[in-house]
Amino acid sequence: PITPGELLCLGTSLAFSGLFYYLYRKKAKVVARIQEAPKLQVDDDLPALVSAADGRCLPYVALEGIVLPAKAVLTSHYHEGLQGVIQKLLVKEHRLIWNSLARTW
Repeated sequence: PITPGELLCLGTSLAFSGLFYYLYRKKAKVVARIQEAPKLQVDDDLPALVSAADGRCLPYVALEGIVLPAKAVLTSHYHEGLQGVIQKLLVKEHRLIWNSLARTW
């Protein structure tokens, strides 16, 4: 026989698992969209490429190379007060493995 407390714990656990999985999938879609962004080199052809784009904007673009503002910082047309350049970050995952003989990580 399962007690009401155990059912409550099981339901709560399933609800939180579902919520966190939903948030994970939502963020994974955003990351996939950013990773599929076209990669452009920062050179003299970049202003011509942006001016030829539809609406003079490229929503998601990865710029490769040394990026410095010419006269002022870069500002976002979509979010007021957002300035700067996005820099690629490298994340390394380190896994800890449990050693049952030594009882250490």
